[in-house]
Amino acid sequence: MKVAGASYRAEALQDSGFDPGRRLALVPEPDNEHDPNALGIWNEERTLQAGYVPAEVAPEIPHDWQAVSLWEFGAAGGERIGLRVLLAPPDAWVGLPRA
Repeated sequence: MKVAGASYRAEALQDSGFDPGRRLALVPEPDNEHDPNALGIWNEERTLQAGYVPAEVAPEIPHDWQAVSLWEFGAAGGERIGLRVLLAPPDAWVGLPRA
């Protein structure tokens, strides 16, 4: 799925922690004033946020699921401007892409 709000985090998206194939962290935000079901998408170390699971599906995603960066959208200058991620249950095997 496409990461919501990525356009507000252009600087963070340039980090290699969001490269395709990298594992990501899903971080619930129950105190989010706009949406108590908000589910943030962060790099694996939880130091940079890429955006959110889209609001229409976030309530359906269990907080223990895995997230992996799958695809990046780039601007003409080469910078990353968006991501698509794979969300999977915790017991699903998610391999790393071939080099």
